[in-house]
Amino acid sequence: MSVSPVKRQKMESALDQLKHHTTVVADTGDFNAIDEYKPLDATTNPSLILAAAQMPAYQELVDDAVAYGKKLGGSEEEQIKNASDKLFVLFGAEILKRIPGRVSTEVDARLSFDKEGMIQRARRLIDLYKEAGIGKDRILIKLSSTWEGIQAGKVLEAEYGIHCNMTLLFSFAQAVACAEAGVTLISPFVGRILDWYIANGDKKTYEPSEDPGVKSVTKIYNYYKKFGYKTIVMGASFRNTGEIKALTGCDYLTISPKLLAELSKEYVKLTPTLSVKEAQACNLEKIHLDEKAFRWLHNEDQMAVEKLSDGIRKFAADAVKLERMLKERMFSAENGK
Repeated sequence: MSVSPVKRQKMESALDQLKHHTTVVADTGDFNAIDEYKPLDATTNPSLILAAAQMPAYQELVDDAVAYGKKLGGSEEEQIKNASDKLFVLFGAEILKRIPGRVSTEVDARLSFDKEGMIQRARRLIDLYKEAGIGKDRILIKLSSTWEGIQAGKVLEAEYGIHCNMTLLFSFAQAVACAEAGVTLISPFVGRILDWYIANGDKKTYEPSEDPGVKSVTKIYNYYKKFGYKTIVMGASFRNTGEIKALTGCDYLTISPKLLAELSKEYVKLTPTLSVKEAQACNLEKIHLDEKAFRWLHNEDQMAVEKLSDGIRKFAADAVKLERMLKERMFSAENGK
């Protein structure tokens, strides 16, 4: 439905209306996009950092990370790992100059089944931020929502006061376990769920309210609010603005620059579809999941099992590509290549 130019002048864009009901987060490592859309928070992941690290504008950060890795010394592998961690933190520190809230920095996806490894790497990232003069209150550490990742989040929150953002979350089982672990925030994915249903079913188009990703996040939001969990629900991974508008009222939504741009040019009236009041009236039973129950319930959801493992593989592959890029920068000259 088109809006007349006169009404458009009086009406706020869909993005500005969304900001009244939901905290808008920018899903990007590109500082220019953050400057343009002025989100409260920002999220990064290995794929976004890999993309940004290849842009000419950010080569100085890459050079700084390389110099840091070399300065610490150690084996070639250790130098690359230190440079990689430093690069994530350098991007995060630059992003924090542009937002009032928090930045999410991801732990290496190759540690997704290593609880102690994730705890150690998260603490390392927080130490690197501290060296840069940034306190842990402005950081969310992103962990894969495996059983091991969720338990690592529980320890980081309770024992170290490190805030966690549980990512690659596709199943209701993952959401329940995260709530019970008392993590700060979860990122239930929307678009990747839609992708799976389109690829594996006969139906190829969905209205936003019937979108399986939207329905998943709605159920999780309602469960958390009905039973008083404090964990923030941040919808992530969107394929279109319809999905975003259908989740108006969700605690947070993290949105790519492309979709932020589309929302800023849309002039339609937004009304909240999610609310605490409606959630408290919904018909959901409270459940408890130990490890055995979690693994069984998650395994019953074929989409979630496939998308979690696929997501881990993709983030791991991009971490390897990033390390390869850093390795070339660090060692190709001295090896005479």
